[in-house]
Amino acid sequence: MTYVILDSLKVETMKITINREECIGCGACEAICPEIFQLAEDGKSAITEKYRKSHLGHGEVGEEHVQCVENAKESCPVEVIETSNP
Repeated sequence: MTYVILDSLKVETMKITINREECIGCGACEAICPEIFQLAEDGKSAITEKYRKSHLGHGEVGEEHVQCVENAKESCPVEVIETSNP
């Protein structure tokens, strides 16, 4: 497993998108970053309610969670987690 270190990157907020159609429900993201990711009733990854924006696969976090989200993104075997700065 590879972890990303973002010491030099200053981000105030980060948008997260999960391609839930392609998600295989392995739970790696939830294991690494459970405050942000969870497995929904359909067995696929979703953003936790606290950080969810419009639906299960869209959310936004503050800088205190950027490292966790990036590590979860890197752990995804099917690369369905995307991040961007607003």
